[in-house]
Amino acid sequence: MTGTMRAQRFYSDTKTIAVEDVPIPDPGPGEVLVKVEFCGICHSDLSLIDGTFPALLPEVTQGHEASGTIAKLGAGVSGWSEGDRVVPSAGRPCFGCRNCRRGDLTNCLNIQLMAFAYDGAWAEYTVAQAGGLTRIPDNVPFEQAAILADAVSTPFGAVVRTGKVVVGETVGVWGVGGVGTHIVQLARLVGAVPVIAFDINPTVRERALELGADYAFDSRDENLKEKVAKATGGRMLDVAFDAAGLTVTFEQALDCLTVGGRLVAVGLSAQEASVGTTAQFGLSQKQVLGHLGYKNVDIETLAELVSRGRLDLSRSISEIIPLEDVAKGIEKLANHEGDPIRILVKP
Repeated sequence: MTGTMRAQRFYSDTKTIAVEDVPIPDPGPGEVLVKVEFCGICHSDLSLIDGTFPALLPEVTQGHEASGTIAKLGAGVSGWSEGDRVVPSAGRPCFGCRNCRRGDLTNCLNIQLMAFAYDGAWAEYTVAQAGGLTRIPDNVPFEQAAILADAVSTPFGAVVRTGKVVVGETVGVWGVGGVGTHIVQLARLVGAVPVIAFDINPTVRERALELGADYAFDSRDENLKEKVAKATGGRMLDVAFDAAGLTVTFEQALDCLTVGGRLVAVGLSAQEASVGTTAQFGLSQKQVLGHLGYKNVDIETLAELVSRGRLDLSRSISEIIPLEDVAKGIEKLANHEGDPIRILVKP
């Protein structure tokens, strides 16, 4: 395929973006060209623009939560056909580290992240590794499929893999936006009870209750710990998820854990947090776990859950904007305008 396409470009030297005409990429061996249907706007995209995350390339196309159809197959690709409905993985293994050489590609030590280390999907087309594709069931809308690649799969990994939430455990979620909303839904899906949402926004708290939280508390409440204790029958939280990544949310979530409880840090920011004195931390037997990303198989699992009606993402798409207006979408997410769960870009 030859010609040009419209794509957003981020320039690291000036921290500016523009939508421009660029050449349509050609898939190499083992790769496919994907015609993008939708791509989400994530807070990590904002973090690259504002400098919270260091730039890896002088310029790059952003966007890592994509859905689309295969437009062209690269050499050696089998098992896929043009027109197939797919979600590309947001990471590529390096194939050279110790884990990759052992065949453990999902735990690559030098994983390359889409929209940071290579061009993403705020564009009409994007190139993806065939081995990182997930097939979209016919009854799953492209809009919902797009957000499986991070906005839903990262919470899934946090709940199931890092947090290891089991039936009957008490769970709290700090920050109920794009990631926290799905942590609430998934924690309920795996049998956590009660599930408690924490947010400063009353509209967001009400939405969390509608989507599966048993309680929703204002994290600024002076009597917060007492309310958590009452909601859990004095048990406090077995697992707390900090989806905001702020000093105050991290430390508050840690403080609401039961003895031996687990705090999973999912939200990312430049703020620092403390676990208190080593004596206090050791005696409490609490655990602090960092979480990032997902395994490719998680997208397939989630697609099946959506396809069979076990997971409802119909309210997760807050707005769809054209590619030419991507800057407006970025601004809306940064300013929490309309309290979005996910804003999608439509090339």
